[in-house]
Amino acid sequence: MKGCFPIHKFRELTTPFYFYNTTLLHETLQTVKHEIEKYPGFCMHYAVKANANPKILSMIAAYDFGADCVSGGEIKAALSAGFPAEKIVFAGVGKADWEINLALDAEIFCFNVESAAELKVIQELAAAKGKTASVALRINPEVKVNTHHYITTGLKENKFGINLDKLDGVLDMLPNLPNIKLIGIHFHIGSQITDPESFVGLCIRANEIQKNLLARKIFIEHLNMGGGLGIDYSHPNKQPIPDFKNYFEIFDKHLHTNADQPVHFELGRAIVAQCGSLITKVLYVKEGSCKNFVIVDAGMTDLIRPALYNAYHKIENITSDLPVEKYDVVGPICESSDCFGKETDLNQTQRGDLIALRSAGAYGEIMASRYNCRRLPKSYYSDELI
Repeated sequence: MKGCFPIHKFRELTTPFYFYNTTLLHETLQTVKHEIEKYPGFCMHYAVKANANPKILSMIAAYDFGADCVSGGEIKAALSAGFPAEKIVFAGVGKADWEINLALDAEIFCFNVESAAELKVIQELAAAKGKTASVALRINPEVKVNTHHYITTGLKENKFGINLDKLDGVLDMLPNLPNIKLIGIHFHIGSQITDPESFVGLCIRANEIQKNLLARKIFIEHLNMGGGLGIDYSHPNKQPIPDFKNYFEIFDKHLHTNADQPVHFELGRAIVAQCGSLITKVLYVKEGSCKNFVIVDAGMTDLIRPALYNAYHKIENITSDLPVEKYDVVGPICESSDCFGKETDLNQTQRGDLIALRSAGAYGEIMASRYNCRRLPKSYYSDELI
């Protein structure tokens, strides 16, 4: 075995496929649980959008966490995996009527509402069922973060949430919505955030907003601070588990809560990213005029993040110990953006070698497509292969 990979088992499998280190996932979940339990009232909801693999979901649900869902399909997946309905929050800027009805029938914990228009529709559908919908207002706190512009979510130009200058108008609606119960406010400023000061800024803004609400005699029962904690894509072996200790300490230190006011978090990537790798086989090594290409059988259909975000994933040849050379690592899809890495340092590579794209447990398998009529990648687990 090279590193944490059972190479002899991999050679028996059809590539490309996702491989999950379930031992690392358990260690990560145990760390989250240990750190969050230091703070009574802190609650964790796993962000299902990061990875909805049924086995992964079931493993996370076993730790008694809740689920953060952004579609009716994710609600169904969470319930099937064992997440209790009373710990499910439902976010998303475009909830369809059938999804809202599904959530109402399941009696989930809370809707994270993103607009005045959505609030009116939930009122209408809840009234038709004779139910009361518990909601948290998702507010754009105008906190800038240093991350890719596609995954910032808390600014006024983003499609998500209620802008601060619209908040008073939404609050004025609530007395006229008898089937709506306001129980919280919700924030989510972005994803893959590695600067702790961004979360400090979020706490400061949340404190200001809650103070203004109290001045209007609006008491907020729950605070939902979203997620966004990033991971180390460059050194997956050096830092396989993010610094959850510091993350929760920031909120404990800087967020002002009222007596017995629960604080909710929605972490996804930080929990599952490092436990997953995409394993692919080298089809050809192509000599170009100015560079060499490693052409693998995985493509942007299997892992779209590099093509979509220009995202970095550490790439390793797990079957070669030869001297390092530079290659562009590309896939077979008929798009020039189907490239996993340029000028990548790899041990000298040849046809048939196995390549691992690391830190692919989040937004990897879940975003796979069948473009070019390709099959979806299968998934395998360390506790079943080793």
